[in-house]
Amino acid sequence: MGKLSARAVAVARPGRHGDGHGLYLIVSKTGARKWVFRFTRDGRVTEAGLGSANTISLAQAREKAQAARLEVAAGINPIAVKKAAAAVAKAPKTPTFGAVADMVFAAKSPSWRSATHTQQWASSLMRYAAALRDTPIDRIDDMAVRSALMSIWVTLPETASRVRGRCEEIWDYAKVHSWCTGENPFRWKGNLKHVLPRRPKLEQRHLAAMDYRHIPKFLEELRTEETAARLCLEFLILAASRSAEAREARWSEIDFKAAIWTLPPERMKAGQSHRVPLPTRAIAILEIMQARRAGGDFVFPSAVKPSRPVSEYPLHKLLPSGVTLHGFRSSFRNFCAECASYPRELAEEALAHRVGNAVERAYRRTDLLEQRRQLMEAWAQYCTGSIAENVIPLSAGRR
Repeated sequence: MGKLSARAVAVARPGRHGDGHGLYLIVSKTGARKWVFRFTRDGRVTEAGLGSANTISLAQAREKAQAARLEVAAGINPIAVKKAAAAVAKAPKTPTFGAVADMVFAAKSPSWRSATHTQQWASSLMRYAAALRDTPIDRIDDMAVRSALMSIWVTLPETASRVRGRCEEIWDYAKVHSWCTGENPFRWKGNLKHVLPRRPKLEQRHLAAMDYRHIPKFLEELRTEETAARLCLEFLILAASRSAEAREARWSEIDFKAAIWTLPPERMKAGQSHRVPLPTRAIAILEIMQARRAGGDFVFPSAVKPSRPVSEYPLHKLLPSGVTLHGFRSSFRNFCAECASYPRELAEEALAHRVGNAVERAYRRTDLLEQRRQLMEAWAQYCTGSIAENVIPLSAGRR
């Protein structure tokens, strides 16, 4: 039960009156009364309006607050949902393709974890579906779709496939709102598959990785200067983490005493919390950055804007031609396969990969932290040259 009652709401004086779980009644000095839901997102406290207390009862406000709580728990911003609903309400009877695309983006983008995906989703449509943007959604037919996609279907097959899928999603959104009817003109099976030319077969491409045997020498050269970008790159390699995970590392995630870096679910690709046992050299890097700390929660702040994390660009500049940041995870995995006698599951857990089927994961509830601590220390010692000369790759038979 909440703290407020219907009578307390009726006689509430000017001020803020909490009902619990983020629901508040706000009464202004002029007597205006409204409901708000208070929640935290991206470390910031935000308030979403739930409507006037003159027309919405306490029970209805609690229902609205509960719905908003579920949205927050699912990673969705209630304010963005409200804006999207308002846009739908104000939209003309047959909005344009561009208007519907904007609505879909506003409704779904708050739940996307990847900033890169969010940016690419919008920019790809603006660039490659520009010819459709001003067309009413119910007037888009197969001919218009073919005309829009033909120019990139063969030359940029992977991009074209993604644009088509996003357009299909936009048209389905419009159909649900009764702005168009019939078959989706962007549908592949039974439709575009039979009219668009055959695309060249996409080759599986892997992000370029540095041979793990070259990493000790690379890190030795990297340590000629201890800039934030260089230390961040070394930390990324030692932790076998993704670029954004390392660059956006926060002091609040670091436990020096336990030598553990805990990444929250919202910063992980799989949406699950992940603990990284930090080897000795990684702790030393953190201590260097802590001594330089001038405020802010980012471990590796940008040299241009200290309030923001270091960007990928200065890290990329440190890499040899053809090597990628993500490729160091592959280097680590190859090291585990060829030079370490640790189980495959341990290496996959270190990379925050989901191992086993749903049933196995339901029963295996340990993250093998202490076993991974030994693995990460061995990896760090190899990378720093402590044991590089003594490591002998395992033979195929012994593996």
